[in-house]
Amino acid sequence: MIPMQPNIDTLDLLIPRDTHLEFFYQARPIGPYDTTIIDFLDAWSKRLLAHPECRVYPDVVTFAFWIRKGNIRRFRQEFFQKHTESIRLGRGIVFHIAPSNVPINFAYSLVIGLLAGNANIVKIPSKAFPQVDILCSVLEDVLQNAEWNALKGLLVLVKYGRTKKDWTDWFSSFCDVRVVWGGDQTIEDVLKSPIPPRSFDICFADRYSICVINSDELVQEPDMHAVARGFYNDTYLLDQNACTAPHLVVWLGNKKNITIAKARFWDAVNEITNKEYNLIAVAAVEKLMVFCREAISDSTVIREPVEDNTIIRMNLTELPNNLTSVRGMGGYFNEYEASCIDEIAQIVTRKFQTLSYYGINKQEIQQFILNHRLVGIDRCVPIGKTLDFDVVWDGWDLVITMSRMVTIL
Repeated sequence: MIPMQPNIDTLDLLIPRDTHLEFFYQARPIGPYDTTIIDFLDAWSKRLLAHPECRVYPDVVTFAFWIRKGNIRRFRQEFFQKHTESIRLGRGIVFHIAPSNVPINFAYSLVIGLLAGNANIVKIPSKAFPQVDILCSVLEDVLQNAEWNALKGLLVLVKYGRTKKDWTDWFSSFCDVRVVWGGDQTIEDVLKSPIPPRSFDICFADRYSICVINSDELVQEPDMHAVARGFYNDTYLLDQNACTAPHLVVWLGNKKNITIAKARFWDAVNEITNKEYNLIAVAAVEKLMVFCREAISDSTVIREPVEDNTIIRMNLTELPNNLTSVRGMGGYFNEYEASCIDEIAQIVTRKFQTLSYYGINKQEIQQFILNHRLVGIDRCVPIGKTLDFDVVWDGWDLVITMSRMVTIL
């Protein structure tokens, strides 16, 4: 039995504004990668790319390209090549709780829920972000087209504060899947709201990411600016807040090449940050606090000399087991020189998410993961690709997980 709906005046109902929430839990699922959904996403993509402010925000542009028809059709083809069973449908209703520090995340979560064939309730960040405003306003405009009337019953975007737990309780009470993005404390709080017995949670908790660079290869790189640009996009675009952003840079290769590669690489990164990055006061203070805590806990750590406060580099003589608890924002990096990639296996815990790399072949990374039977590191991507979203995330095949197979014998 569905509990009584909370007072609607305490909820900011964003899209569609004329939704009657009491009927939403009656929504029926559709099949994965429905062609109408793909066409709708393509229309959203085109309208976003035509928006005058879209180009100001690289994450919005990336999202718009990601949902275009050509890209989604590729996912669709791969899906049906792998899964040839006769019937698969969405699980029903997915309740998404987006993180407060990554503005674009709610949109990716919504898209995955739609592609899996579900009706979706999305709690967007209560914090103001211009990217969120652009995405929502364009989405609302697209939905004005009568062609997409049927989709209005498959998505609802809402906003409410942390103190309005009654809404989390209510949406949780009838969802088939609950998707929670956020820090460990946020997830712990959300999980206090019960879900139906056959429902389940997909939790994307706080994670830690690293970057591994082969200096023997990097010293031969003719376009260091391109490598630095990729690293800048991985880290500074979201103030190093995304779980995918590396906080530890591991250098491989001989000592001479490491010295040369470090100097060239960080000079190139610094050139970009000086031109494009605005270090806000709170980030500067946070970096100082993290430095002090790290220096107190490890007397062997050495702060590398830097031109300004946009890049803070701490040279580690050994890899501590508590490294995941030492992280800053806005350009705070620990560095470690390793004789081989196997050296870092000892510190990889379940908290590790993304390994970005340069100058290392895929086979070497594969053997590193398999030989050490790592419990962490769910994705390995070249430098510059850490923010690229995929239907497989944190080890979950999301479209498969958010849909169900019906067997007929």
